[in-house]
Amino acid sequence: MEKEFEAVLTGSDSEVNGVVTALSSGAYEFNSIDGSLQLVIARNEDGKWERMSGTEPYFSGWVDELAEQIQASVNI
Repeated sequence: MEKEFEAVLTGSDSEVNGVVTALSSGAYEFNSIDGSLQLVIARNEDGKWERMSGTEPYFSGWVDELAEQIQASVNI
């Protein structure tokens, strides 16, 4: 069963509210409530978080922002 929690990313004009879902592959998917943003991140071989897919354009800082919220919510 996939685990979900709410998250907020910093957009250019305002905050982007959404839901993060832990995928069975070990990746995490963020989907904004308004449908404007989708972002999938996962750890690479070195244990660093990286963007796997998602909508364009995106802010590179979102990967770190989302990773921090994942670590705080999931305790990994």
